[in-house]
Parts: sequence; structure tokens; C-alpha cells
Amino acid sequence: MKTKRISWANVAAVSAVFLAISLVVIKNVQGNTSNQLLNVSYDPTRELYLNLNEQFIAKYEKETGKHLKIKQSHRGSSQQSRSVIEGSEPADVVTLGLYSDVDALRKQGLIPEAWSKRLPNNSQPYSSTIIFVVRKGNPKNIRDWSDLIRPSVEIITPDPKSSGNGKLSALAAWGSVIKRGGSEAEALAFLKSFYEHTSVLDAGARASAINFTIEKIGDVHLTWENEAIREVSEAKGELEMVYPPVSILAQPYVAWVDANITHHKTEPDAKAYLQFLFTDQAQETMAKFGYRPINPSILKKYSAQFPQIQLFPVTLIAKDWDDAKQKFFADNGIIDRVYKPKAK
Repeated sequence: MKTKRISWANVAAVSAVFLAISLVVIKNVQGNTSNQLLNVSYDPTRELYLNLNEQFIAKYEKETGKHLKIKQSHRGSSQQSRSVIEGSEPADVVTLGLYSDVDALRKQGLIPEAWSKRLPNNSQPYSSTIIFVVRKGNPKNIRDWSDLIRPSVEIITPDPKSSGNGKLSALAAWGSVIKRGGSEAEALAFLKSFYEHTSVLDAGARASAINFTIEKIGDVHLTWENEAIREVSEAKGELEMVYPPVSILAQPYVAWVDANITHHKTEPDAKAYLQFLFTDQAQETMAKFGYRPINPSILKKYSAQFPQIQLFPVTLIAKDWDDAKQKFFADNGIIDRVYKPKAK
């Protein structure tokens, strides 16, 4: 009887296949092994998070020995919220412009009840507001909200259906009437006239900024305070900021997305990343980039950059953010009544 010889080439081939299958199984069991986080943020925060990410990555590696990669995604805040819910943006963390945009994730079971209580200051690392940017010398003499609806003034602001900036601009315009004792009928008439003075409603804040600064469309740009600071600093004297006497208190929120970090195996990294936003180091960076930090001593240090104006909360014009979302931005809400998209 002849002994059958074993081909070591065959053994090697079988072993390679077995190893490949084993690695696939291990990867599937372990989940995300790329040490990567995805931060889904709103439109004008690109520069801020590029800087904060570099700081956090270095700090986290020094403390844990783990090197992270952090990817960013930026569009209108409400667009981003929908993308996370639909799964096209599998965010580990969201850093969005409005409470309602983050809370929409709770309503879909992606984050838990009382999510805002998991981080300091109800998960608000900074605040902001909506102000005006005008051309050099302020040729249209725009000082207050009522000046926006004078003849020949063209307003640039993002779409309130997709953009946090757009929503806040609409609410600030409405609230500027209510804050001074006006009625809702007067506020409605003002907001209708406001949108009659717009010709372009972009999906997000940065696109609006490009139209105003690069394309030179419009006379006044309504935008986040930090975006206004950036625009003016880059404009080499061609633009100016105008602070109206009153505006809305804008309070962006952050949260880790429980459903995604469980799947990605990134929970410790995501939590550490958002906790970092409340450290003195990050708060100082926010102030430098034009965001009002919640740390009072750091805010005081940069007080010259943040003029004091009357800032009213959303509760001046609605019960809460859920009510504001329904009242103003739902189908057949106030925005649909005062703004009709112009034919292209």
C-alpha cells in the first residue's frame, strides 16, 4: 500500500483561507477596530472642530495610548439630523445647532430620554446668537431688524427648513417684534415682509456666506455670530458686523449617539471627546473662534469680542423647542404661510 504524500502548498492555501475567514469573524465580533469617530455637525463649525480635534487627539493619545481619527461632516443642522436618523451619516457624536435637531434622535430611539443631562450645562458647550454682516461703510444704514425691510434692502439668510441658522434667523426676526411688545399679527406681517426681501435661501450657513462674501449677493447677511466674526476677519476691510439691539439666544447641543457607538464599539472615545468640550482648554478655543463659552471666567477674558445685547430665549415666542418647531417649521406652519419659494 502506497502512502499518499501531503502537498505543503495545499496545506498553506487551506491555512490562508482559514486565517482570512477567522479575521473576518473576529472583526465582525469586535465591531469597529479603526479607532475612528464621526462628528456630524452643523454648517459653520468646520474650522472650530478641525482645531479641537487636533487638540483632543493629542491629549487622548497621551492619556490612553490610543490614537484616534476624527471625521467631520457639515451641512445645515436639520439636514444633518435627518441624515443621522436615516443612517446615511452614522454619527458617533452629533454637535448640532438646535435642541430640536438633537432631540429628534431621541424620538427615533437613537439616544435615551434625558440625554441632555449627561454632560455639563445641559449638554451645551457654548452659546451664540444671530447678528448682521453688511458691506463696507454700511451703505444701507442697517442697525436694527426694522431696517431689513426697507425698500431696496436684500437679505441673505439660509433656508429655515434645512438650516439651524435659517431657523434662528426667522425666530429672531419674529421675536424682535414680540420682545418690544408687538403682537403676533405684527410679527407675522414683519416676517412676511422679511422673506419678500430675500432672493436666495441656501441649504446651510456656509453656502449663504459664500453667496454674500464671494458672489457679493445681497446687502445684509444674517448669520451666526462666530460666522460673522470669521467673514469680517477674512474680508480685509470689505465687510462690517452690526449687532442689533435684540436677538435670539442660540444654544447648540451635543450628544453621543448611543445606538451607533454600541455598534461601532466607540463608547469610551465618544464620551471622552464630548467631555473634552467642557474643559478650559476647549472653552478657550471656542472663544478664539467666536463662540461664547459657558465658562464665565473665559467669557469675561474675551468680553471685548462679545458685545452685550438683549438675548431672548425661544420660550419668549413658544412653549419650548418642540412647540417652536411645530408652530413655525412644520408643514403649513408659520414659515409656509410667509414664504413661498420663488420660481427658478
